Amino acid sequence: MEKVKLGLKENWRQFTLLVIINGFVGGMVGLERSILPQIANQEFAIAAKTAILSFIIVFGIVKAFTNYFTGRLSNKFGRKNLLVTGWLIGIPVPFLLMYADSWNWIIVANIFLGINQGLCWSTTVVMKIDLVGEKQRGFAMGLNEFAGYFAVALVAFLTGWIASEYGLRPYPFYIGIALVFLGFFTSLFFVKDTGAHVAHERKESAIPRLKNPFLDTTWKNKNLGSVTQAGLVNNLNDGMAWGLFPILLATKGFSLAHIGIITAIYPAVWGIGQLFTGRMADYYCKKDLLFLGMLLQGLTLILFPFAESMNHYVVLSSLLGLGTAMVYPTFLATIAVNTNPVDRANSFGVFRLWRDLGYAIGAILTGLIADSFGINASIVFIGLLTLASSGIIFYRMRCTEHGSVKILDRIFGKRKHVGSDCGTRLPFSAELNSSVATG
Repeated sequence: MEKVKLGLKENWRQFTLLVIINGFVGGMVGLERSILPQIANQEFAIAAKTAILSFIIVFGIVKAFTNYFTGRLSNKFGRKNLLVTGWLIGIPVPFLLMYADSWNWIIVANIFLGINQGLCWSTTVVMKIDLVGEKQRGFAMGLNEFAGYFAVALVAFLTGWIASEYGLRPYPFYIGIALVFLGFFTSLFFVKDTGAHVAHERKESAIPRLKNPFLDTTWKNKNLGSVTQAGLVNNLNDGMAWGLFPILLATKGFSLAHIGIITAIYPAVWGIGQLFTGRMADYYCKKDLLFLGMLLQGLTLILFPFAESMNHYVVLSSLLGLGTAMVYPTFLATIAVNTNPVDRANSFGVFRLWRDLGYAIGAILTGLIADSFGINASIVFIGLLTLASSGIIFYRMRCTEHGSVKILDRIFGKRKHVGSDCGTRLPFSAELNSSVATG
């Protein structure tokens, strides 16, 4: 029997394969990112924002609960089996989007898409954490989320461009047929389960088990609870961006091609940025990255109603993507560093349950506010909510990674900020050279 080893270098083949597969997973979401609100408006004559955002509400709820059960079932049925099942369930999605003759079929497509995303994305996250062990968790999550969200951006741009050239349907969704079958067959024939890696790490872990993974991850544990509320708010504002930005841009006279570019920039910066911010999460205090990332998101959203030109929207979309890139891999790395390997999948499931419920909550909130007070009021409200989330992180979280560099201390010239218990560390360049990386 082959000896199990933990580490990115030791498992680079399987890790790279899972990164590619997560790109396929992200591409499935990108199918809808640019053009589905236009399909609702132009082909099904749906005008109310709440009704248009119904597909995001359904997607968010289904994905959230699928995440939760994926976490609970991962140890029982195996990671690979859940991954393959997720791709099987995703097969109908592009066909339903292409040939739906009523909005109800679009909703059905998003039920399948939510299950596909919950099973596949959650599983690839957990499997990568299993493979790398304690070292380079942030970098691993940065690569994972880069692949997923860069694919979201790329497919969002492509579908927007194809729709502008050939119409809203069916041609943009041909990309989805390729993605779903590539994901299924690659997962079935080439992915190996990581159960042995979990068992190996469990023997060496000194992290205590959670007494109640659901309650601890939801709120009781100060670090896990702070991450969970921030994840919910992050996806709440992402759900708003997904549903309302294309409508906002259309009302300002932007073409489908321009809408595709602007809506692609946000997830593109988000995705590419995680190649760097994920690595930063291994070096800098995770609390600081989360606080600054949520703060940047909130401030950027508040500025959106004042934008007028293409350049304004490009800059603001880039800043929003940067703020999201700072927090997304850090969320996952923080969960990993605060949980025992046996609890990890379950805790990830709880976190992702609440995080992706943010899509549904965001769609409902923003839809109701937009219908009552206008799109600009909706965007500003979500921006203020995001600022409040950053405040919870600042006052409730603790920096528990010994030796990590504290960004806020350097900004404000303090030796210790609220709740910090960290020491000092090698310069970043020296750490890279010596291959030192802690979670």
